[in-house]
Amino acid sequence: MNQAVWVVQTTLPGGWIEAVVGAWSASLVESGLAACVQRDRITSVYSWEGATESSEEWRIEIKSSAVKKDALIEAILADHPYDTPQIVAWEASSTSEYSDWVQG
Repeated sequence: MNQAVWVVQTTLPGGWIEAVVGAWSASLVESGLAACVQRDRITSVYSWEGATESSEEWRIEIKSSAVKKDALIEAILADHPYDTPQIVAWEASSTSEYSDWVQG
């Protein structure tokens, strides 16, 4: 493995139905900011406003290129329903073939 892709992760409300999460995810691919979006249901435990909370959420993992990463994060922030969304990003090693596909 000698090339890289960017992985950007966020969460969406667990109350959203699959079709809404799918449309939100598809919009990132259709806009060209993401090559791939994967989603799954999770339970998050976190501190919020001084209390420990637990809620069902959707984990959204997005594969993008270094060139598109910042614009992708801006798009997520512009359309995210949370006041303080989780957005984390890291560079991941990949195969040349997958990296080339992500780069477009």
